Amino acid sequence: MQRIVPRCIGFAPRHHSRIPFSASRQFSISIPRRANTLMETSGFSDTQLQVREAIAKICSNFPDEYWAAHDESGEYPHELHAALSKDGWIGIALPEELGGSGLGISEATMMLHTISESGAGMAGAQSIHANVYATQPVAKFATPEQRKRMLPKLINGEWRVCFGVTEPNTGLETLKLRTQAVRDGNNYKISGQKIWISSAQVATKMVLLARTTPLEEVKKASEGLSLFFIDFDPKQPGLELKRIRKMGGRAIDANEVFFDSYTIPADSLIGKEGQGFRIVLHGMNAERCLLAGEALGLGYAALYRASKYAKERVVFGRPIGMNQGIQHPLADAYMHLEAAKLATYHAARLYDQSMTDESITQTAVGVACNSAKYLAAEAAFTACERSVLSLGGMGYAQEYHVERYLRECFVPRIAPVSREMIMNYVGEKVLGLPRSY
Repeated sequence: MQRIVPRCIGFAPRHHSRIPFSASRQFSISIPRRANTLMETSGFSDTQLQVREAIAKICSNFPDEYWAAHDESGEYPHELHAALSKDGWIGIALPEELGGSGLGISEATMMLHTISESGAGMAGAQSIHANVYATQPVAKFATPEQRKRMLPKLINGEWRVCFGVTEPNTGLETLKLRTQAVRDGNNYKISGQKIWISSAQVATKMVLLARTTPLEEVKKASEGLSLFFIDFDPKQPGLELKRIRKMGGRAIDANEVFFDSYTIPADSLIGKEGQGFRIVLHGMNAERCLLAGEALGLGYAALYRASKYAKERVVFGRPIGMNQGIQHPLADAYMHLEAAKLATYHAARLYDQSMTDESITQTAVGVACNSAKYLAAEAAFTACERSVLSLGGMGYAQEYHVERYLRECFVPRIAPVSREMIMNYVGEKVLGLPRSY
């Protein structure tokens, strides 16, 4: 594989990188903006643009009609996962020595952005979402032996992973989660409940955050949590799943997960006991960037469809796009997407650079990643809503797809952290205001 050194300007991450398979030989360095997108691509690195073009080529085999059918049936998009793993994309941000590509969250964000923008939306992106971000803490904090055991089969697509943090009675209060991991000789026994676990129906592994010390016995709530990489097999005693019926992204299953003395080996522990919350934060900032990219892709896809319709739909002898009542709301939505794009790729670049640049604080990374997620989610919602309204009655019809985009755009506004909690975070960490929760 040809190694590429990206230009260190604009959004370019400051590290050497490698494009999976032969993308670097298939696409020229000066890649023009694709005809079916509105996003301005100036300022991205050569590597990011090559990722974008290669992923767009794969996604061209999965048109909007494929995703509409899977949204209707609830069938998992196994074909997309297989295509991406076949060409080496699942391990885009994992170490080269394990079969990954050694790229950064900047490139991973572009990958998920492009999947979403292709018309796959949140459903398509979420089919590999956890495999990208939930593995980051494993890659950083696992032992060399664990990494060799845990990551290669995720990279080649043989395994899939889900992420087990959220609980029904704690919600955003992660530090108060109560799923317990009790040491029993060479094993741990897991008991408790998780909720909103995506892809659990198809996952073979789970990155799990659980209490190894009861909440009542720790001095700080952030203590006593531990991270595990576990076999996830509902056929084994002590593990049950219940699928949740949901509004959008129905091709990707969401689940309640019940543990009842589910046995896992002690060497499933990542890092040290009690340090799980600090470890898992490493993946959470990455997830903010990825989800922001997915939101952007959804917004651009919706806006492209709306502007195309506005040029073609003629009422009272003129295309409706000539009317400022249509034109201005769409133009406004575009500018908000472009602004959120700048925030998103700035955050991803900071995240990547913080791995080697000690002058970049984790607070700076956290503020940038949370801000990007907030701004991209709001911009996507605006674009999707205005796209539906611009199409009028046809915006409500499944065949025009924008109604599906609108249903899916609520995901980044709600998860993995709410808009209100992000504003709490910025108010406290940036503005120095008293903690409000």
